[in-house]
Amino acid sequence: MSEKRDYYEVLGVEKSASASELKNAFRSLARKYHPDRSQEDNAEEMFKEIQEAYAVLSDEQKRAQYDRFGHNSPGGSPFSGFGSGGFNINLEDILGGDFFSNIFGGGGGGRRSRRRGSDIRMYHSVDLKQIYEGSTEEVEVELPVSCSDCDGTGAKDGKITQCSDCSGQGRVRMRQQVGPFVQDVVRECPSCNGSGKTISQKCPSCKGNGKQVQSSKLRFNVPAGAESGTRLRMRGRGEPAPQGEGEDGDLFIEIEVEQHSWFERSNADLIMSLPLGYSDLLLGTTVTLEHIDGKDLSIKVPAYSNSGDTIEIKKRGLPRARGSGRGDVVVLLKLHMPKKVDKKSKKALQALQSVLAPNDALERIKEDARERRN
Repeated sequence: MSEKRDYYEVLGVEKSASASELKNAFRSLARKYHPDRSQEDNAEEMFKEIQEAYAVLSDEQKRAQYDRFGHNSPGGSPFSGFGSGGFNINLEDILGGDFFSNIFGGGGGGRRSRRRGSDIRMYHSVDLKQIYEGSTEEVEVELPVSCSDCDGTGAKDGKITQCSDCSGQGRVRMRQQVGPFVQDVVRECPSCNGSGKTISQKCPSCKGNGKQVQSSKLRFNVPAGAESGTRLRMRGRGEPAPQGEGEDGDLFIEIEVEQHSWFERSNADLIMSLPLGYSDLLLGTTVTLEHIDGKDLSIKVPAYSNSGDTIEIKKRGLPRARGSGRGDVVVLLKLHMPKKVDKKSKKALQALQSVLAPNDALERIKEDARERRN
């Protein structure tokens, strides 16, 4: 900031504010703008500003100096103690231990929170036919489960001891300087990784991991109209909780819809290109295809169709993800050009060339070109 704001203005209090009122104002603003918690864009800048304001006004001598001279004290700024340890105010005493334990994951009152196993994600492929009506899938996969020999503790015979570094709490307190304040931070104990327990002898079956891989049969439903990226959740089928305590993670099954031989998908609509010969476009035809709903799809091409025309067949697409009903089948007509024709066919085409040639259209193009030149 180019010019410092008045400290009383920063804290939002009157100059006659008591020490209790100053503390309450600082507590409210610090909770709002703490960089580890706030979503405000200017949180870090604001937090430094309110720290500085409170550090001065909470000290009787420095407050008196500030009230007399403001930021232009003849002996230097009343905040000159910054960085030299001149202010030794414990943030946790002001904001409360629960504030920092919530930020850093500690349990209130030093209690160790129950940990949770990691989630697992797996992929499962389905085709358009399976999502047309929805399907029930059954797959066999290998998933981690708690070791039966040690009950997931990772210790031989399940025998574990209390961590001496954190006294079984799973958290340790560390003191650090944050600007003019001394802050006690609660962090996960590095010796036991937050479990509060240590293992003297590892379980030989799982080598101390507390888990084993086991073949499991999963049964789940794929919803009708599902798209690639749809996730199905199976609670408690993920990684086992660490050391057998806490909640197991979840298993997420991510659906991948395979590409179809001729259909492309656009939400609930199915789009396809239909290659046709010139005679089919000119005279009209009917093409019958096997459809994903188990019934034949009849595509009626009217006479005198053009390449690029589309035909919509209503309500033969996929179920709509939101709302009721089905999408459409959209058929794009394309002129198929053979790479080679035999002599007999070539002579027949030459005989029809004058009839099939777009002479009128060419003459109009030539006429337009002549008019532009003139």
